[in-house]
Amino acid sequence: MPHRRPLPPSRRRLRPALLGLGVLLLAAFVGAATALLLWLARPLPLAGASAELSIEPGTSPREIAQGWIAAGVRTSPWLLYEWFRWSGDARRIRAGSYEIDADTTPRQLLAKMVRGDETLATVRLIEGWTFRQFRAELARAEGLKPTTAGLGDAELMAAIGAPGVAPEGRFYPDTYAYSKGSTDLAVLQRAYRAMEHRLAAAWAERDPATPLRSADEALTLASIVEKETGLAADRGKVAGVFANRLRLAMPLQTDPTVIYGLGTAFDGNLRKIHLQTDTPYNTYTRSGLPPTPIAMPGKASLLAAVRPEATRALYFVARGDGSSEFSDNLAAHNRAVGLYQRGGKPPAPTP
Repeated sequence: MPHRRPLPPSRRRLRPALLGLGVLLLAAFVGAATALLLWLARPLPLAGASAELSIEPGTSPREIAQGWIAAGVRTSPWLLYEWFRWSGDARRIRAGSYEIDADTTPRQLLAKMVRGDETLATVRLIEGWTFRQFRAELARAEGLKPTTAGLGDAELMAAIGAPGVAPEGRFYPDTYAYSKGSTDLAVLQRAYRAMEHRLAAAWAERDPATPLRSADEALTLASIVEKETGLAADRGKVAGVFANRLRLAMPLQTDPTVIYGLGTAFDGNLRKIHLQTDTPYNTYTRSGLPPTPIAMPGKASLLAAVRPEATRALYFVARGDGSSEFSDNLAAHNRAVGLYQRGGKPPAPTP
């Protein structure tokens, strides 16, 4: 049996020391790992009730960690960055707008950014609004970058990719969700494409007997129907009156087009002089459709314009309750005006 030489005294003393150091290192590692696991499982302390951060494309994980600290997350930016890096998901974080509340843990924060679980805001664009009203609403929208604020209408349409197209009526009224930090131009582009799609679909369903010659004419008529309809059930018949007048080459004689032509000069009171003063939008002095739409029509008005209700009516007058009284001839129409517009009231929109 081989003889084992005893260890020198110095090495006999070193072995317990190394063993003790190892135990200390192991304890330190276990302690650090435990602290990290606890940190990952606990909600991040916030300066307020919530914190928001918009991450631009190309932002580094270190910058993202620092961004959250600047947004009100009360933790170490180094620790947050190291968690992103150590997880292996740092490069999978998606650009976007994110919001967290006081219950969000570091694990949940990273998972939210990797999923692209953005915080979305919405802007609602109403049927019958003009393009001017549309732009004003976008300017007020929360978290939407106003990149088109300094552009005229023609410049804006060129930026959208539709140079030379008049903007009125070309944007579909709807509720649009967007990531905070998105641009107003991006919303405009979506609304423009939506209207192109809706208009093409409606034109494909047009009545073969329609007097309209193009989808653009359908859009213009739909905008007038939108402004003239107080009751949804009357929409098809209102469109039918205008279709009949177009077939007969009768002036449309619709007040909303005159009002649109007055622009910001209109003070809310339509006067006889306005109806007699010729403008491109005065359908009392000019036959046919005006040169552009006068508002943003919704889906129902688009479909009514291309598939109007069959009717012999050539006139209608507001009853005062949102509905309209339709007449086939001028004598009946005058009686309806006398019935529903007595008492010194100004005439309602009457084609």
